[in-house]
Amino acid sequence: MTEIYLDYNASTPVAPEVKQAMLPLFEHYFGNPSAAHETGSGAKAAVEKARAQAAGLFACKADEVVFTSGGSEANNHVIKGVFETYGYQGCHIITSSVEHPAVIESCRYLQSRGAKVTYLPVDQFGMVAPEDVAAAIEENTILITIMHANNETGTLQPVEDIGAIAKRHGALFHSDAAQSAGKVPVNMNELNVDFLSAAGHKLYAPKGVGALIIREGVQIEPLIHGAGHERGRRAGTESAPLAAGFGAACDAAKKNLPDQERIKALRDRLWDGIQTVNHPVSLNGHVEKRLPNTLNINFEGVQGADLLRKLHGVAASTGSACHTGSVELSPVLEAMNVSAFAGMGAIRFSLGRYTTENEINRLLAKLSEQFNR
Repeated sequence: MTEIYLDYNASTPVAPEVKQAMLPLFEHYFGNPSAAHETGSGAKAAVEKARAQAAGLFACKADEVVFTSGGSEANNHVIKGVFETYGYQGCHIITSSVEHPAVIESCRYLQSRGAKVTYLPVDQFGMVAPEDVAAAIEENTILITIMHANNETGTLQPVEDIGAIAKRHGALFHSDAAQSAGKVPVNMNELNVDFLSAAGHKLYAPKGVGALIIREGVQIEPLIHGAGHERGRRAGTESAPLAAGFGAACDAAKKNLPDQERIKALRDRLWDGIQTVNHPVSLNGHVEKRLPNTLNINFEGVQGADLLRKLHGVAASTGSACHTGSVELSPVLEAMNVSAFAGMGAIRFSLGRYTTENEINRLLAKLSEQFNR
């Protein structure tokens, strides 16, 4: 059984207040939110309350929130929707080489449809240079999509600067904020974005729910066609329980932002302790411009998966895979030019709301035991 859970970037547990918000939608207000009777109107009210709660976290208008099945759907919706709606103005999209697969694969799909896509490089910290974005813009650039924070390294991208560049050139700008929401402030206006993606299961809500924030006045083709749900932007009967859970999670995330200082202190405590372990290590990601909960470490010369197997009861993620003696780094580490010798031992420890100092101390003891053998 998992004794020490440090994989919050992969998925968070569902918070108690989130479960509590969802229960009435299963027990009492189980009707279709479009129905006029009480079981339906109660569900509708819950959905709209959740929309307002999400707007509170992202500093946007409630009408700008579109509920989705998660971050991947949100990313697909905006990238394909912009292409379908504005492709007649041009077919050039700019993204980075370290985006989530939901962004990368959507862009690759559009390339098969005739779009031109520029995949920008990153520096050794995994960061995109705003000047590279500016240099890549063409007359027919319709969309720039750069994530807010990287899921593997936690590196925060200069989204505000990139957004300002997009505005000057008349290009739409999207940012995947699935990893940053709830960990750092995500203010839609300050980030200068037209679209923002979020995922519930990174935010202590259930899997299967997320949101796409679409700035007022921007129209894009729906990804899912049908009836006029979500103000015509996403067809399909709304899942009131999932929406309520997402809304409660957003509300809690906004209130719990100060707790990120505690989590950051635990993360730094872990990094300080790892550096005293009898083995060479190195950090992946920016030293300062990084999510407060994320620590991606190269245990150089060892296989990360092997090390994790020996750390019984520890849940974390690796940054490489080994196949018949060869090492395959994650695309993110590869784009950062991390060497195979170092990157084969990459492990991401991601902390969260329920991480304790005791867990960090026990993990450090397990690591010391392994490397002192």
